Amino acid sequence: MLERIKVFFQESRQELKRVNWPTRQETIRYTFFVISISAVVAVFLGIFDFIFLRLLSLVL
Repeated sequence: MLERIKVFFQESRQELKRVNWPTRQETIRYTFFVISISAVVAVFLGIFDFIFLRLLSLVL
Protein backbone atom coordinates (compact mmCIF):
# COMPACT_ATOMS: atom_id res chain seq x y z
CA MET A 1 0.00 0.00 0.00
CA LEU A 2 2.77 2.45 0.90
CA GLU A 3 4.61 1.56 -2.29
CA ARG A 4 1.55 2.41 -4.40
CA ILE A 5 1.24 5.80 -2.73
CA LYS A 6 4.94 6.47 -3.32
CA VAL A 7 4.61 5.53 -7.00
CA PHE A 8 1.56 7.78 -7.33
CA PHE A 9 3.44 10.82 -6.02
CA GLN A 10 6.47 10.08 -8.19
CA GLU A 11 4.31 9.84 -11.30
CA SER A 12 2.40 12.98 -10.35
CA ARG A 13 5.65 14.89 -9.98
CA GLN A 14 6.84 13.68 -13.39
CA GLU A 15 3.57 14.79 -14.99
CA LEU A 16 3.79 18.24 -13.39
CA LYS A 17 7.25 18.69 -14.94
CA ARG A 18 5.72 18.14 -18.40
CA VAL A 19 3.01 20.77 -17.95
CA ASN A 20 3.40 23.85 -20.11
CA TRP A 21 2.92 26.52 -17.43
CA PRO A 22 1.82 30.00 -18.61
CA THR A 23 4.21 32.91 -18.28
CA ARG A 24 3.57 35.70 -15.79
CA GLN A 25 2.39 37.98 -18.59
CA GLU A 26 -0.05 35.36 -19.91
CA THR A 27 -1.41 34.80 -16.40
CA ILE A 28 -2.00 38.53 -15.93
CA ARG A 29 -3.69 38.76 -19.34
CA TYR A 30 -5.96 35.76 -18.65
CA THR A 31 -6.86 37.09 -15.20
CA PHE A 32 -7.78 40.49 -16.65
CA PHE A 33 -9.87 38.74 -19.32
CA VAL A 34 -11.79 36.68 -16.74
CA ILE A 35 -12.44 39.70 -14.51
CA SER A 36 -13.59 41.76 -17.51
CA ILE A 37 -15.99 39.11 -18.76
CA SER A 38 -17.33 38.62 -15.24
CA ALA A 39 -17.98 42.35 -14.90
CA VAL A 40 -19.75 42.51 -18.27
CA VAL A 41 -21.97 39.55 -17.37
CA ALA A 42 -22.74 41.11 -13.96
CA VAL A 43 -23.80 44.39 -15.60
CA PHE A 44 -25.86 42.51 -18.20
CA LEU A 45 -27.68 40.50 -15.54
CA GLY A 46 -28.13 43.60 -13.37
CA ILE A 47 -29.80 45.47 -16.23
CA PHE A 48 -32.17 42.57 -16.92
CA ASP A 49 -32.93 42.25 -13.22
CA PHE A 50 -33.78 45.95 -13.05
CA ILE A 51 -36.01 45.72 -16.16
CA PHE A 52 -37.88 42.66 -14.91
CA LEU A 53 -38.30 44.23 -11.48
CA ARG A 54 -39.87 47.33 -13.07
CA LEU A 55 -42.14 45.21 -15.27
CA LEU A 56 -43.23 43.14 -12.29
CA SER A 57 -44.01 46.26 -10.26
CA LEU A 58 -46.13 47.58 -13.17
CA VAL A 59 -48.07 44.33 -13.38
CA LEU A 60 -48.69 44.10 -9.68
